[in-house]
Amino acid sequence: MTDRERSDRLARLSECIRLGEEAYDQMYEPRTHMNPAGHYSDAKDFFGEAIGLARELGLDDQALALSERLDHIKAVFRSQF
Repeated sequence: MTDRERSDRLARLSECIRLGEEAYDQMYEPRTHMNPAGHYSDAKDFFGEAIGLARELGLDDQALALSERLDHIKAVFRSQF
């Protein structure tokens, strides 16, 4: 992998984390609270991509932390919605 490819993947990793957290936050927004499943799905997709990128980049600790975050989001959704 070239330095440019690594840099692009790191940027996408950061973007996926940001978008995943935003989707998670949207689950609690009053205007979208009536149908949080779409935001939950988005959060799962973004965190799943982030986990894959972290593994691809050899960032095993970050991949583990992201997996734990995704597990938390799944548990919250299942218990509250």
